[in-house]
Amino acid sequence: PKGKIVIVLDNARIHHAKLLQPFLEEMKGRLELVFLPPYSPKLNLVEGLWKWLKSDVINNVFYHTVAEIRNNVQQFMDEIMKSRWSIIDRLCVRF
Repeated sequence: PKGKIVIVLDNARIHHAKLLQPFLEEMKGRLELVFLPPYSPKLNLVEGLWKWLKSDVINNVFYHTVAEIRNNVQQFMDEIMKSRWSIIDRLCVRF
């Protein structure tokens, strides 16, 4: 609760919003924001997760309802969470 916090972020506009400035000033010294280089999907692990999810759940599939998509995405997430270390290995293979 009292340690330093480091957050790695992409360069989305929302991460540079003026609305965040008062909070960032308040957290100065405790919170460090590390920004990835512009357009660096290979450094952003969540991009690999999105690609995997899309290939397993969305690509070449027609869903009749949004509920079906949500259900299949939830099943995908539940399944990959059963083996966290293999997920980390798969997403970090690029490094």
